[in-house]
Amino acid sequence: MSWILLFFAGLFEIGWAIGLKYTDGFTRFVPTVLTVASMIVSLTLLGLALKTLPVGTAYAVWTGIGTVGTALLGIWLLGEPATAIRLGCIALIVCGIMGLKFAA
Repeated sequence: MSWILLFFAGLFEIGWAIGLKYTDGFTRFVPTVLTVASMIVSLTLLGLALKTLPVGTAYAVWTGIGTVGTALLGIWLLGEPATAIRLGCIALIVCGIMGLKFAA
């Protein structure tokens, strides 16, 4: 169950990281409220997952999910470059996340 909570915490981290772009410096009300709500949900789920998972593993997986998701959505939604090196580095992060999951 903790891994599921951690996965969703990572998804909400993606939501608030991408949401920050749409808040326009916290000047747009609806994107700001959604971003702050995403932050709260993400941290709450991370905290619940930490009840049974090692903090180093959980934090690394949480940030890894957020990093990969944010980078991919940046490519897809925001037109950021999708170079071979960039995609290769994203793949390395995914391998690291999987390694931590199987090592825990």
